Amino acid sequence: MDTNALRHFLAVADEGDWSRAANAEHVSRATIQASVAALEAELDEKLVIEDEDGALTLTAPALAFRGPARARVAAAPAPAPKAGGKAKASKGRGRAPIVKGQPKPYPKRQGR
Repeated sequence: MDTNALRHFLAVADEGDWSRAANAEHVSRATIQASVAALEAELDEKLVIEDEDGALTLTAPALAFRGPARARVAAAPAPAPKAGGKAKASKGRGRAPIVKGQPKPYPKRQGR
């Protein structure tokens, strides 16, 4: 089982709402719903029931599955930090190309 899917399921179980679970996991709501759907398909059990108002209810198999899911997530290694930081602009030449046989279009820089 995918530990991300287990984390997403536990977020839904804790928050009780797709959007709050997505905010807690820093992913989109569609990602949370897809992860839970994949987990339901893998377990062949319905885990979350959504009524007309959008309220979520955990089924009996989901309530029983929360404990083992928490144990697996706790035993799994921590996710790698995402690469972040400031993007750097490329430093192109910014000068006209040198044409063979023609004088250089810019003065030669003094060496050190």
